[in-house]
Amino acid sequence: MGKGGGCVPSKKKQPPVSDDPVSSREAAPIPVHDDETIDVATTSLEPRIPSKLKIFIVFYSMYGHVEGLAKRMKKGVDGVEGVEAFLYRVAETLSDDVLMKMKAPGKDVGIPEITAAELVNADGVLFGFPTRYGCMAAQMKSFFDSTGQLWKEQKLAGKPAGFFVSTGTQGGGQETTAWTAITQLTHHGMLFVPVGYTFGAGMFKMDTVRGGSPYGAGVYAGDGSREANETELALAEHQGKYMATIVKRLAQT
Repeated sequence: MGKGGGCVPSKKKQPPVSDDPVSSREAAPIPVHDDETIDVATTSLEPRIPSKLKIFIVFYSMYGHVEGLAKRMKKGVDGVEGVEAFLYRVAETLSDDVLMKMKAPGKDVGIPEITAAELVNADGVLFGFPTRYGCMAAQMKSFFDSTGQLWKEQKLAGKPAGFFVSTGTQGGGQETTAWTAITQLTHHGMLFVPVGYTFGAGMFKMDTVRGGSPYGAGVYAGDGSREANETELALAEHQGKYMATIVKRLAQT
């Protein structure tokens, strides 16, 4: 009996049970109070069998370096049977006048903007962004800041996620940028999936400039004129394939 002194149901007469327990459970939003624990079984961890697993590749790219990695990453995901990748960009926060002064190229209109609410439809997410002083760019941080309702209801708990980045120089903080981004996943209860050294010999190449780390794929942009080389792109493709394999394995457990 609770503190309020409510009645105890009769043993002979059971309380009514809905014919559709799943729909009745999902009919109302999950209330969140300071003294209440969220039942993640009713959020993102509820079992389902999709026709194809979906990995969202969500990125911000000002000069196209991160976008180049994202497109190659999609190739890796799509190469795994039963898994499909979808490219999304986050909303721009700078005005057209500022972007013009920064000589930023136009956005690919074929890649849609994503809203926070759409993340619940993904079985896994790969987030890509350039660094700003060792942290993710403000545009991506603004997107994460818009996920408050998902955090409140823990709708993303249990979803695997990873990162890929772009920096101007080798000292620009590719690993640091990933470290500072992990906090976003932690508060959502998401599972960080680093690529580790699964790329093999490519992780040890020292004969050319190469971005990327055990935390995820990366590219060195220099002054903006340097494009990703084949090793950097190959690591991005590998990360996509690796994430797809992990997502598929988790879905089968």
